[in-house]
Amino acid sequence: MNVDVHVPRFTWPGGPASIGPTVTAVARTAEAIGIRTLSFMDHYFMDHYFQMERAWPAEEPMLEGYTALGFVAGVTQQLRMRLMVTGVTYRHPGLLAKSVTTLDVLSGGRAELGIGAAWYEREHLGLGVPFPPLAERFERLEEALQICLQMWSDDNGRFEGKHYQLAETLCSPPPISSPRPRILIGGGGERKTLRLVARYADACNINGKPDEIQHKLAVLRRHCDDVGRNPGEIDVTVTLLLPDDVDDPGEIVRRGEALAAIGVDTVMARPVGPDPAGFLERAWGPAVPRLAAVVPTKV
Repeated sequence: MNVDVHVPRFTWPGGPASIGPTVTAVARTAEAIGIRTLSFMDHYFMDHYFQMERAWPAEEPMLEGYTALGFVAGVTQQLRMRLMVTGVTYRHPGLLAKSVTTLDVLSGGRAELGIGAAWYEREHLGLGVPFPPLAERFERLEEALQICLQMWSDDNGRFEGKHYQLAETLCSPPPISSPRPRILIGGGGERKTLRLVARYADACNINGKPDEIQHKLAVLRRHCDDVGRNPGEIDVTVTLLLPDDVDDPGEIVRRGEALAAIGVDTVMARPVGPDPAGFLERAWGPAVPRLAAVVPTKV
């Protein structure tokens, strides 16, 4: 079983001046204890970024995702990086493919594309960014995936979609990742999201109670059958919600084992307290090698 880390919050002691050093400590600690991939959320640039108010106040600090990942690439050697996840409305797909490619080239092949249909209406409206209806956002999501895959291929020709038209899909230099950067699609929608996972993704992120996750994985398997895809090729990731004051590696391993038993491949740490690097070292450091020995059950 793999372990990733998702950092959703940058409200740390010391204010803005502490963010850079704390991100450095988190990234280097994650790399040192054997965590595979670090992710940030993706939200908009203005005078500040909106934080998701359903979790914390909108006024809390939020970093621009790809700039932050570039910083992480510069202070690590092996840690993989992605956003969890880019909303398809946030960037034109051609520019998104170029951003991920740039990160991949400069990091030595450690970038991944995390993408979803976007949902945060307040942020779009607050910053004047168009927020199309849900059905259109899913259409745009599929076209964005197709554009990225074309740009990461040998086909430099046109792309003609309903929402996006590209005269050229040239991407030079190409990604270092072979055959291309991995793609993670976030969300568990059964009719659209998981269908796109089956068709395009290398990984998915599905959260909920174990019985809900198990049901979603059964739906994903059916979508894979429809497109002739082996579901075992898809890395199933689940965020493990554990309070920062619970420094219990044994509890982490027990929860990971339970998730592996229903087909989860990767659990994701989520440090949200004032000492995220310390939390990773205390709670997850001893758990990572034990989880590495856990083999997920694939039905």
